[in-house]
Amino acid sequence: MSTNTIEIPKPRIAKFSGSARKAVKISEEALVRFAPLAEDKLLPLVIEPAVHGVNLLSWARTNRNVIEQNLLKHGGILFRKFVLQDSDEFEQFIAAVAGEVLKYTERSSPRSHVSGNIYTSTEHPADQSIFLHNENSYQAIFPLKIFFRCVIPAETGGETPIADCRRIYQRIDPEIRERFAEKQWMYVRNFNNGFGLPWQTVFQTEEKSEVESYCQSKGIQVEWKEGNRLRTRAVRPAITRHPHTGEPVWFNHATFFHVTTLEASLRDVLLAQCGEDLPTNTYYGDGSPIEPDVLEHLREIYRTETIVFPWQEHDILILDNLMSAHGRNPYTGARRVLVGMAEPFYRQGGDAFRAKLD
Repeated sequence: MSTNTIEIPKPRIAKFSGSARKAVKISEEALVRFAPLAEDKLLPLVIEPAVHGVNLLSWARTNRNVIEQNLLKHGGILFRKFVLQDSDEFEQFIAAVAGEVLKYTERSSPRSHVSGNIYTSTEHPADQSIFLHNENSYQAIFPLKIFFRCVIPAETGGETPIADCRRIYQRIDPEIRERFAEKQWMYVRNFNNGFGLPWQTVFQTEEKSEVESYCQSKGIQVEWKEGNRLRTRAVRPAITRHPHTGEPVWFNHATFFHVTTLEASLRDVLLAQCGEDLPTNTYYGDGSPIEPDVLEHLREIYRTETIVFPWQEHDILILDNLMSAHGRNPYTGARRVLVGMAEPFYRQGGDAFRAKLD
């Protein structure tokens, strides 16, 4: 059993004087305590310090296997009442838990770079919600783990709702599941039409040839249009088996990117101005439309499975990105949540495998 040495004040006893300290050894297991956030739910597990002065970075380096085992069981871990000093320590924590921190590539939302490979959470208008989704599930290669660090909680709202994608999969009507398993789903993006991110930002280049090369390597169809506009199409599996547990999970952006999931005011503006050239939209993999009742069925399941908790300063949330979806609630006041991603994986035949990246 591994141990840490912590200075603990020696108890005052009448026949002794002074406040001499002595070093005692405490097992790693005794340094922290584990408890579910809610008794009736696995997601998330909460880990808090059990004694004063626990260094989260040191504990994580020693207990990477403990973190991994609990993450595979619960789908998410909320570290509470620990303190990391800055974004550099946050990146070190991610590296200790999951290895190299990944760059944000093939972008779909505006974020600001903080330091290293740490970014702000999606900079979406504060009065709007962000529907639940799995990070980069539309990509050929995606992070298996995503990390959040709360620097400043919102004055009101601003929670990061989460949901268990294993439970979402189980709740979906079997006929609908089978339809998506057979057809998969298609993600269509239109760039440089005045809405959403320009392709230069998404692909981090000004060169069309580099965009074409990237897309070809990732199974994305490219169509250049007049006015330096770009349309891409990608077909991805809607259901994936977890590489470590073998469990089937609902892992896709089919609901998130569909135009009907947008808030009504924004949806009406986009449809009026863009028509079929929407910044993003989704279809079945063969290009046929996803039925409105199917989309509402899926949205209702996400809503039913949503778990919400208020952020506290210094909170750190780790999600298994295959097992757990996340979103964002509207908020008021200042809010600053940082994000990092790790463990690149890719799908092949509906299953996930560790990506071999240069």
